[in-house]
Amino acid sequence: MKTVKPVPSLTKAEEEIMQLIWNRGRCLVSDLLDDLGEPRPPHSSVSTIVRILEKKGFVGHKAYGRTYEYFPLVTKDSYSKSRLDKIAGDFFDGSFSQMVSFLVEQDRLDADELEAFIATLKKETQS
Repeated sequence: MKTVKPVPSLTKAEEEIMQLIWNRGRCLVSDLLDDLGEPRPPHSSVSTIVRILEKKGFVGHKAYGRTYEYFPLVTKDSYSKSRLDKIAGDFFDGSFSQMVSFLVEQDRLDADELEAFIATLKKETQS
């Protein structure tokens, strides 16, 4: 089983902004404000979150004078894998099978979804 290099965790607000950056690719803070809709948070609040994401290594930027264009440095897949590894480690003794069993027991994963998951798993292991 592959281990994924741990990626720093994000706050809820940081994760929301990062989702927008992943969706857009390259963007300005004003683009993110447009995506957030009404009521719009202050420009300074979004800008601060983006700078925190940059300090954490999630985004980079290219300067055009005083305007900064931001872009993701960490992929959504990489972050997702890291978060799943942490959840499995923290709550399921590192076992993904225990995690899947829990999802089934909690009615979060039904038989059809489980069968599709197994079929995908078989296909991946045969490749």
